[in-house]
Amino acid sequence: MAQVVFERNELKYVLDGDTCAALSAALQSRLIPDRYGQYTISSIYFDTKDYQLIRTSLEKPVYKEKFRLRSYGVPGPEDSVFLELKKKYRGVIYKRRAVLSLAEADQYLLHGKQPAEQTQILREIDWTVRRYSLQPKVLLAYDRKAFYVEAQPDLRVTFDHDIRWRRTALDLSAGDQGQLL
Repeated sequence: MAQVVFERNELKYVLDGDTCAALSAALQSRLIPDRYGQYTISSIYFDTKDYQLIRTSLEKPVYKEKFRLRSYGVPGPEDSVFLELKKKYRGVIYKRRAVLSLAEADQYLLHGKQPAEQTQILREIDWTVRRYSLQPKVLLAYDRKAFYVEAQPDLRVTFDHDIRWRRTALDLSAGDQGQLL
């Protein structure tokens, strides 16, 4: 079963190609590919009509939140996707997510049809979606290589590359193509 509640610290760095290659080579003997290895992540980010969530996030407040629909690979209607409520408070990430089929997620997000099974996390997601009148705004996709350290299995190191985006065809089943960032 997929993990649905996360609390973690994340540190993110932008690296050029040469630096990334050098860092990967230097860490190679310590890193073990995670069980998924290399994969593609696609997320549709939702926001208010006037982009309130991203504008607030860019101001680097003590507390911020995001809502997205995420898939690993390009899903079909019956494949699992994740509705994710992501909050950051004082540098700590708190993520709560619900697992639905893409068809169920689309029915809920685009037509307001509640999923058959209600959970506390889905109630929190529903409250957030309604509070902000969220709508799909952008798709971000990227390819990821994920690793862990044997002595510290909770420590993950990921390398994301070929980051791309689009503001049209905001449907995870429409593929992961987009304009390179």
